[in-house]
Amino acid sequence: MQSENLMEGTRHKKAKFKGFKNLKLVDKIVSVNQNPIGRTPRSNPATYTSVFDDIRDIFANIEESKVRGYQKGRFSFNVPGGRCEKCSGDGFIKIEMHFLPDVYVSCDDCDGKRYNKETLEIKYHFKNISDVLDMSVDEALKFFENKIKITEKLKIMQEVGLGYIKLGQMSTTLSGGEAQRIKLATYLQKKPTGRTVYVLDEPTTGLHIHDVKKLLKILNRIVDNGDTVLVIEHNLDVIKSCDYIIDLGPDGGVNGGKIVASGTPEQVAKIPHSYTGQFLKKILN
Repeated sequence: MQSENLMEGTRHKKAKFKGFKNLKLVDKIVSVNQNPIGRTPRSNPATYTSVFDDIRDIFANIEESKVRGYQKGRFSFNVPGGRCEKCSGDGFIKIEMHFLPDVYVSCDDCDGKRYNKETLEIKYHFKNISDVLDMSVDEALKFFENKIKITEKLKIMQEVGLGYIKLGQMSTTLSGGEAQRIKLATYLQKKPTGRTVYVLDEPTTGLHIHDVKKLLKILNRIVDNGDTVLVIEHNLDVIKSCDYIIDLGPDGGVNGGKIVASGTPEQVAKIPHSYTGQFLKKILN
């Protein structure tokens, strides 16, 4: 909610606060939210991060593909040609149950592999395109270890704590936190401008403490590159790592929304009427 207010405030002059200063120093504000990366089964981490384009290039350059005249598009499940036409590349069939929720069953033509038999005959190091989509990010990193364009993108996904997800995992099965980190990994592929503000709302939700540390490492990298990170967060491990804190309160809902304290973690920890400050004091001491 706070991130939405911030984004709206930069677009409209009429808001519940006076405004922003020095916006000319910012070329863009990127909201890295927890909304799904896609709403169809065809959207997945590989397509969203564009690593699938590089993977399809590899399969299109295999000698057997050239002999058969297969182009890059042959290995896409979004267009006719190489995909299974019975399920249109989804890998499953939807059965409408009328008064009950729809049921999805694996396509009996492709056995859930999304592609037709001829496309699956093309293999790279004994793996076809469906096998690759079924790999986790960690597995794919080892498999494509000599392909720099691919490993660069996969390493970023691994660094944000997504080494376990499958490249072809349907976007509809990803949690909000996973979707958010996939977006973050995609933005990190771009060259830093030193003038971008990244806004993240509760990025540590559902994360193990070890993954929180990984996330903090990535956020620090963004800051070291000259860009700015604005995080709405309750996790004290994140809060204590910030350069500057704005503590909103004193309570939630209608009893909140006011600035209770602001400053560095050490400064906020010294403010007695700040709940956040009191918990910070225990950690910092």
